[in-house]
Amino acid sequence: MVWGAAMAAAFLLIVGTYQYPAFAYLGGKLLSKIELSSLSFSEVADQGYGQTVNKSKTLDDGTVIMIEGVIADDNALLMYYTIDAPGGSVLKNEYDLRFNVGDLHSFLKNSRMKEGYGNHSPDATHFEGVYKFEPVSPFARKLTVTFSEWISDKERASYPISFNYEANKAMNSIIKEKLTASVAVDRGKVVYDSITASPTSTVIKGHYEMSNGEYPRFMGNTRLYVNGTELKAWGGESNISGDTKGFILEYDVLPTDKVESMSLVLDNFDGYQKVDQPISLASPSDRSILIGNEKLWIRSVTKTTSGYDIVIARKQFTILDNDTIAVQAGGTVVPAASISQARPWDLKNGNIMWEQTFSFKTDVKPESLLLGGYHYIKTYNQTLTIPIQSSK
Repeated sequence: MVWGAAMAAAFLLIVGTYQYPAFAYLGGKLLSKIELSSLSFSEVADQGYGQTVNKSKTLDDGTVIMIEGVIADDNALLMYYTIDAPGGSVLKNEYDLRFNVGDLHSFLKNSRMKEGYGNHSPDATHFEGVYKFEPVSPFARKLTVTFSEWISDKERASYPISFNYEANKAMNSIIKEKLTASVAVDRGKVVYDSITASPTSTVIKGHYEMSNGEYPRFMGNTRLYVNGTELKAWGGESNISGDTKGFILEYDVLPTDKVESMSLVLDNFDGYQKVDQPISLASPSDRSILIGNEKLWIRSVTKTTSGYDIVIARKQFTILDNDTIAVQAGGTVVPAASISQARPWDLKNGNIMWEQTFSFKTDVKPESLLLGGYHYIKTYNQTLTIPIQSSK
């Protein structure tokens, strides 16, 4: 499907003319990413939105790649393009995968390509698509995008297309607020730094402050509500800036121009359970052992030529702290010498666990297992209210 930008608070880029409406609509309403899936750039341009580009490159085989237009805002730049087969021939079903697209180059900045979608015309001779890039420099006057393809196993052809960018400043957003909201979690806290609502998406930026200084094993799930309605989430990504362990969460466009309330709910996140007590290995079996909030299985303790192997099973997202795993054998603490890759264990009841073999170099049969701790997806269900101080 082709998707585009909702036309709220749009920065209108018309050749030679700049307009800055406080709120603009396409077809009289704000449209979600799904609703916009059927829009081509011509439909957007018919409403007077977006900068028309119409810059093309014809390849040696007659294929024509056309940049039709762009729409920019504080969160992203959308580039609409088409591909036409030579002589009206039929495109193959996988034709849209023929080309790769790299970063979008602008003044003092390269904007990473984040995602893109497209579809074929009914007669399969024409392809329309849109790529979403990180926002470009507000000082940019020319943009360059490069399509490329492999023409042999070792040779790659590149097709750069440059075009003028008719903007004199970054697009205004519907809402752009700094936040000072955070949620305490096991081994640290999740901090939400800002929210930016624009015609293409709603983006929350934040960072982690974990006691071990690392990224959490699980980003968890943060829900965003506007006027009591949950917005569809479109994923998240890590964002490293110096020593800051940041994250970016993206949601659908705002469902209304009258924002009365906004809230965040940290549904779940990385949890850590410390295990202080030794676990007896006297009679291992496939029965589960409840440790904290999760279950583990000590499946077997087996003598080997170099020591003892212990097979431990767990749920998929219960991750043992391998650095602290050891056994007590004859009064001596013996750390794990090697750890196998995780492999599935089918319980034949609709559940699949994951098991690993931990090898210990000791001639004495271990009496107990020392785990140290484990990570798991923990339910927090913490709600934070976002103060709405200004909207445009």
